[in-house]
Amino acid sequence: MTLDWQKEIAAYKPEMLADLKALVAIDSSRDLAQKTAAAPLGPGPKTAIEKMIALGQRDGFQTKNIENVAGRIEYGAGPETLGIFSHVDVVPAGDGWETEPFVLTEKDGNLYGRGTSDDKGPLIAAYYGMKLIKKLGLPVHKKIHLIFGSDEENDWYGMTRYQANEPMPDLGFSPDAEFPIINGEKGITNFDLTFAPLDGTGDVQLTHFQSGLASNMVPQVATATLAGTLPADFATQFDTYLADKPVTGQLKDNTLTLTGKVAHSMDPQFGINAATYLADFLQAYVTDPTGHTYLTTIQQLFHLDFNGVKLGIAHHDAIMGDVTASPDIFKFTAGEPALITLNIRYPKGITVADIRAGLTNGLPDNVTMVPQTHAMTPHYVAPDDPLVKTLLAVFEHQTGTPGHEEVVGGGTYGRLLPRGVAFGALFDMEKNVMHQANEYMPTADFFLAAAIYAEAIYRLAQ
Repeated sequence: MTLDWQKEIAAYKPEMLADLKALVAIDSSRDLAQKTAAAPLGPGPKTAIEKMIALGQRDGFQTKNIENVAGRIEYGAGPETLGIFSHVDVVPAGDGWETEPFVLTEKDGNLYGRGTSDDKGPLIAAYYGMKLIKKLGLPVHKKIHLIFGSDEENDWYGMTRYQANEPMPDLGFSPDAEFPIINGEKGITNFDLTFAPLDGTGDVQLTHFQSGLASNMVPQVATATLAGTLPADFATQFDTYLADKPVTGQLKDNTLTLTGKVAHSMDPQFGINAATYLADFLQAYVTDPTGHTYLTTIQQLFHLDFNGVKLGIAHHDAIMGDVTASPDIFKFTAGEPALITLNIRYPKGITVADIRAGLTNGLPDNVTMVPQTHAMTPHYVAPDDPLVKTLLAVFEHQTGTPGHEEVVGGGTYGRLLPRGVAFGALFDMEKNVMHQANEYMPTADFFLAAAIYAEAIYRLAQ
């Protein structure tokens, strides 16, 4: 069958923009402080799930809401099921936006708003790919399930409940990464490092240190408060430090604030970790044992080391690449246990047990290390799998660009299936602004992705 998929999708552009606008308007970041029995992840994720369900019902699809934490839109019939996995939740908006993060803003050829690239824009694009197949009455020979969770940015609770209640598809893809195709994803694990208070005091005490919004975002802003007698030239030394580093900052009433650059934790080298820079400066001044140990640990083990070399966990795999280590959350209040949450992405050839052993050897004696429960092992689908070959063929047909396989440090729902991959929606030539302020998706890419997904769904459903 010969179809001009891009021309067919063009007829739906106003509807696509309207539906994306409605979905972006929902702050669907997890908020456990407001969770209820009916909204286990808070009101935002629940509202976003309900919104996607409503879109499916509006357009005549069968739908299912799984405990207000996951949803499904269905089409077609057959002995096998094709799954398209996406998510409606987002990371917190954070600071530094030039537009309103929850107002879809079209400017300079881009669609700005939290979730436009991760993953509400790609979700709507995939939905319209599926909708086009239905509207055209194209024959399919598999069940097609568009499945969306609401806790992808944290613990995948929505997919946990989905798997517990629903049969999983036989094959599928997630529009939650990059084109041409992601057929390999590193393992992911988080460790909470808890620092017990130490006896003793000093001339300069660290009373407070705070940084980080989520365990998969390089922290952009860090603050610290000191007590005691600071050197007379402390402010001058701070200004000198700032002049030589890629951060900005201010000092007011013994409170320091540094601003760096946010990035996705799968690529910490592309961010500027405000917390490690602040510790790098302060560790030479703070003398109380607890604060000094906390700051020197950050400075000596984490600062400007993105691959776990100082931690003793560095490892390289020829296909999947290097370990990455990103300290993302920092909490310190004098007299209380302090915290660092460390996000680690790891390839084949090293295990969580290996990583834990390496960390144990490098941390101070007053640190207790606890792995978080949500961990994922490395995932890989061979390049000769028909799923991979079909998706690459679709990409090449729609773009005229040669396709290739790639492995990333990100974790997508594609890894939920043995035959699952990530497929778009970020194009190679575009800047990755997921998890950053001023997140956007190019408007043309939004519509092109929908055409790609329409053809991909149709071909995979034969």
